[in-house]
Amino acid sequence: MKFATVKTGRPDGSLVLVSRDLSTTVKVTDIALTLQDALDNWEACEPVLQARYEALNAGIVRDTEPLGALTLNAPLPRAWQWLDGSCFMNHGHLMQKAFHLDPIEDADKYPLMYQGAGDNFSGPKDDIVVADATHGADFEGEFAVITGPVPMGSALQQAQQAIRLVVMLNDISYRTLAPREMKTGFGFVQAKGATAFAPIAVTPDELGENWRNSRVHLNMVIHRDGKPFGTVHGQEMYFGFDQLIAHAALTRSLNPGTVVGSGTVSNEGPSVGQACIAELRAKEMIANGASSTLFLQHGEVVTLKATDDAGNSLFGEIRQHVVVENQHV
Repeated sequence: MKFATVKTGRPDGSLVLVSRDLSTTVKVTDIALTLQDALDNWEACEPVLQARYEALNAGIVRDTEPLGALTLNAPLPRAWQWLDGSCFMNHGHLMQKAFHLDPIEDADKYPLMYQGAGDNFSGPKDDIVVADATHGADFEGEFAVITGPVPMGSALQQAQQAIRLVVMLNDISYRTLAPREMKTGFGFVQAKGATAFAPIAVTPDELGENWRNSRVHLNMVIHRDGKPFGTVHGQEMYFGFDQLIAHAALTRSLNPGTVVGSGTVSNEGPSVGQACIAELRAKEMIANGASSTLFLQHGEVVTLKATDDAGNSLFGEIRQHVVVENQHV
């Protein structure tokens, strides 16, 4: 199934099903008002939603609306928890090399993860609002999953079975604010902005062979101000989402609607580009001794979409304008 959330003025919006080709939607508020409602009551809602989804794709439901006619929020506009990992080893290796950092002990045994702000996610066309130009605003292309209930101490199989939906996101970071927070040993607060999501959340079966080993095997295509920035692939994710979920649930249970991110998608092959500005700047530092690429500037546009081998978009597009409130540097 494919889901989207329509902006309504209420914090959690209104849930719709989206056709497989991303052309048409149908309301499902008689089944679940919001995506959180559906997640909370998945066993009861899932078969009814599945039947309507099949009818939508068969063209036999009434009162449909074109997807393009709707103003959409993040599929899950606010979440019980937003847990972000850092599971692409190439990204970490580049940062360590560029900044002469010591390797993180046991990074290949235990996933890196922090708890971010899940109370106010951004929609796919919401502006990236930057308080100050000196904060070093950056985008980060990631994949993520949304869980059902996860009992404390869940094994990998339980964790995998708890994955309800797969999403794509743009995790906004403020690079000049991050170093001080990292030195404290606590998590990010100021260094992270509102995370934006692609409009469509999909059940794993919708990805077919592009969902293997609890990883998203899709290209993520990123443009910065209309210019290609990267076409990176999710297959190099070191820890799968099942491992991330089990790691998070070692000492506590997770509620339905927990969002777990992959971290910045990153590939070893230099020709594919990158999914964040910081990684490009790290490459410049390694090659030239200094970085030259600027962080996000006022008026720029960032776009991200995930595509299969045939070029089909699976989650729809994130398209955000950058608005810097204090442009005086």
